[in-house]
Amino acid sequence: MKNILSLMRIKHYIKNTLIFLPLFFSGSFTNVDLVIINVLGFISFCLLTSSIYIFNDICDIEKDKLHSTKCNRPVASGKVSKAKAIVLMLVCLALAVLLSAKNVLALIIMSTYAMLNILYSLKLKNVPIIDVAIIVAGFVLRLVYGGIISNIAISNWLYLVVIAISFYMGYGKRRNEILMQKEETRDVLKNYSYEFLDKNMYLSAALAIVFYTLWCVENTAKYTINLVFTVPLVMIIIMKYSLDIERKSDGDPVNVILNDKWLIGLTAIYGILLTFVVYY
Repeated sequence: MKNILSLMRIKHYIKNTLIFLPLFFSGSFTNVDLVIINVLGFISFCLLTSSIYIFNDICDIEKDKLHSTKCNRPVASGKVSKAKAIVLMLVCLALAVLLSAKNVLALIIMSTYAMLNILYSLKLKNVPIIDVAIIVAGFVLRLVYGGIISNIAISNWLYLVVIAISFYMGYGKRRNEILMQKEETRDVLKNYSYEFLDKNMYLSAALAIVFYTLWCVENTAKYTINLVFTVPLVMIIIMKYSLDIERKSDGDPVNVILNDKWLIGLTAIYGILLTFVVYY
């Protein structure tokens, strides 16, 4: 069971919490019916992302065997057979579709996400800039999906915040892959330089702060307490994340966040503060 859960990338489900943002910021998190719809949507998208992760592992078996850490992945290490991985992938995909079957627009978003990631696994992960752009698109689609299942409009500034933060984390991951890897296992890294990724990572971070500030200003009249007061905390969180990246972590956003208690604490404080502002 441990290997199956590892293959499904359970800890990466944290990325899918973006689905809840439209509902949260609309102030409708007290609506039980909408919460249930969002929870089911979250489960559906988690199953979809698991099927994509499994597909990617199947495609990269031989390359992963040569990697110092990826060789320990369930399929690459032989702990889960390729046949079992394929069956699990199809089961996850079928359940994901079944849970969202009543919402055609949601299925379209899920299909778009799946197609982009299949293209990524087969070819586009080797195309510089496009490889990171597809990762960014995945986060944006999560946000769109959340808006669709909740029937809630999303601010353009919020879209830009998610895009900038996603580029920031994506470039940060590529940056540290170049910095740390001793063996060539990701072809696209040959087309990047450390300096390019470093500059664009911090450019994206700066843009994220600007876009977030503009989103806060846009919503000044919507909430009793001014959201602009949360900007300094967001800056501190981004600085702490950047410090972790500079300390030569593997660059994976999930690992960076989950391995830093201070970062988890700051994010929790930010979440509590936002909840107070939105629902006060």
